[in-house]
Amino acid sequence: MAPPIAVIPARFASSRFPGKPLALIGGHPMVEHVWRRCQESGAFSEVLVATDDTRIARAVEDFGGTVVLTSPDCASGTDRVAEVARARPDCGVWVNVQGDEPLVAPEALATLAGLFAEPTVQMATLVRPLSEEERASPQVVKAVLARSGDALYFSRADLPYVREGGVPLPRWAHLGLYGYRRDVLLTLAGLPPSPLERAECLEQLRALEAGIRIRCARVEWRSVAVDTPEDLARAEAAWRQSRFRRH
Repeated sequence: MAPPIAVIPARFASSRFPGKPLALIGGHPMVEHVWRRCQESGAFSEVLVATDDTRIARAVEDFGGTVVLTSPDCASGTDRVAEVARARPDCGVWVNVQGDEPLVAPEALATLAGLFAEPTVQMATLVRPLSEEERASPQVVKAVLARSGDALYFSRADLPYVREGGVPLPRWAHLGLYGYRRDVLLTLAGLPPSPLERAECLEQLRALEAGIRIRCARVEWRSVAVDTPEDLARAEAAWRQSRFRRH
């Protein structure tokens, strides 16, 4: 199987953090950090940044990355990745790497890409152990898994529920990175938002409602996502303590 292509969707007009892909961490734009983590994984034949903004495109070209200009009408990162994949029938597997994860572990990316060595895997994502203090937080998405590793459900609620006297179960937090077979990606991007997706505001539920299986790999990496300007200082501090810091 040919290696997947990684796509980093990068949108300037974020409502909570305009210009987020260009926010500096250690003097370098956040999108560059994500691009470098993808390169360091060694898992991809290409790493592309998909954007509709010329400012982001110029920044990516300045650090030596490859840009694909996509439509400003893309409603989500999945739509942006699908637009790139639609023009590239030569690649059978695509990985959507969130542009707000500057410290994404290269090993986690390699694990995600490696799931597609199994021909039956349609779509894939990552989970990590859920800590006790995260159980009540709707900001941490929980994953319920089958024995096969396929997702049974994702929720912002504390799942699974264990009745008094019941046997405790492992609990998993979802990490928002996705891989797809090209045909599955294009099908998914063509579907309207589903009822469960709208209820929980979780795009991956659209796939489950459509009967698309999502294989989950268990990793130990914990996300340091940047959703707001306040998160940037936390990400900068984590980067300074990380192995990715440049000397």
